[in-house]
Amino acid sequence: MKLASICAAAFLLAACTTTPPELEPIPGSITYGGQPRTKLTKAPVGSIVPHQFFTQQGGLARETYVIQSDRSLKLVRRYIDYDFITRRD
Repeated sequence: MKLASICAAAFLLAACTTTPPELEPIPGSITYGGQPRTKLTKAPVGSIVPHQFFTQQGGLARETYVIQSDRSLKLVRRYIDYDFITRRD
């Protein structure tokens, strides 16, 4: 019984300390095909850069980037909404 408790605690601890997988850019992402050629020199390190676009499947992708100390962009969050209302005039 004690061994089972120790194993369960170790499993829970390992689950808490794993890092989430890196998000890979998709077509339409700012960093798809590499970092942009222009550097964001005036924005402070740690600034958030929002970006949204339509995916090839028709969903609205909303991405969040953070400016790193080397002025590159790191993709930290993506949400794709396939159920949205489009405005038609």
